Amino acid sequence: QVQLVESGGGLVQAGGSLRLSCAASGRTVSIYRINWFRQAPGKEREFVAGTRWSGSITSYADSVKGRFTISRDGAGNTVDLQMNSLKPEDTAVYYCAATGRTYYTRSSNDMDYWGKGTLVTVSS
Repeated sequence: QVQLVESGGGLVQAGGSLRLSCAASGRTVSIYRINWFRQAPGKEREFVAGTRWSGSITSYADSVKGRFTISRDGAGNTVDLQMNSLKPEDTAVYYCAATGRTYYTRSSNDMDYWGKGTLVTVSS
């Protein structure tokens, strides 16, 4: 089993920045990929960014490309999401998720473990 805990959410003005963290514990050797997802009120959960657990390959949704950066802290068990130039449409609950599947995926259906989420609110 893998446990994931998100932190770093909060209220920020448009144009501001936040840094979210996802702390993994438990059987982390089984993790191949960490993805961040978000879900805004009344909308479906969507992929935001992802990285191999090794941190070697990253990917982003078009809506956040150039503004968000996903990274792993070296050999540690934390994956961060640096969010810059935030927009009101970035308001959502942000979740990190992990999978042991060894293929590239953006699908929430392929994730094996989920955190409980952290709320990000961007005011205009």
